[in-house]
Amino acid sequence: MRRSLPPVACRVADTLIARGHHGVIVTQPPTPTAADAARALGVDVGAITKSLVFLLDEDPVLLLVSGAHQVDLRNTGERLEGTLTHAPAAMVREVTGQPIGGVAPVGHPTNLPTWVDTALSEHRELWAAGGHPDTVFRTSFRELVRITAGLPIDVD
Repeated sequence: MRRSLPPVACRVADTLIARGHHGVIVTQPPTPTAADAARALGVDVGAITKSLVFLLDEDPVLLLVSGAHQVDLRNTGERLEGTLTHAPAAMVREVTGQPIGGVAPVGHPTNLPTWVDTALSEHRELWAAGGHPDTVFRTSFRELVRITAGLPIDVD
């Protein structure tokens, strides 16, 4: 039986298509960690793209980070020329319009300044959340940078 996508994932698919991506989003059981997602998809954990919202000084920003990395707030903040802190969960939901655990790189109510972890470039195929905890889509580093208008950055 075919399952319909949640409305938030449909918005992500529409955004992907509008930006030249194929827009295919697939469903899978929710995976709470990047390691769980990697196991479910049969890929290296570094090929999982985590969409993380931070505050750069007072402004929300999006970092697309390899599942194999944790963001070094001090070093990454210095590279971004500001103070980087974790955004509160309520703010993440507000600025992305998507639930925690399913935040996609695109499809938000406003365009967030976006940076993409250069470690993701080591993988031919990447997987990112599709706007809901049980949805994902396939992309590449080059395509991810293009569809998000993101800037590559080292986050470790």
